[in-house]
Amino acid sequence: MTTPQAPANHFTLLYFASATSFTRKQHEFLPAPLPLAQLYGLLEQKYPGFQAKVLESSALTMNLEYVDVEEGAKGQQGVVIQAGDEVAVIPPVSSG
Repeated sequence: MTTPQAPANHFTLLYFASATSFTRKQHEFLPAPLPLAQLYGLLEQKYPGFQAKVLESSALTMNLEYVDVEEGAKGQQGVVIQAGDEVAVIPPVSSG
């Protein structure tokens, strides 16, 4: 599956597993720039309960690199998601 290109001044947010089930989306486009520290709050506003049920146990990648949301918020400006970036919410996976 190929994800469509984000419109100008937006980034792509990909959802997997329980994140897809919760949002009923595989991806969406959000306005950029957006400080990484504000992403979870924005998603919680859009999808009440998402933070506790999905985000707290999920990993987050930005342009295919894992990021720590708390670490990304540190520093004077912190990490900022830019237009054209790809961010993914990756819930834990179990295998058996």
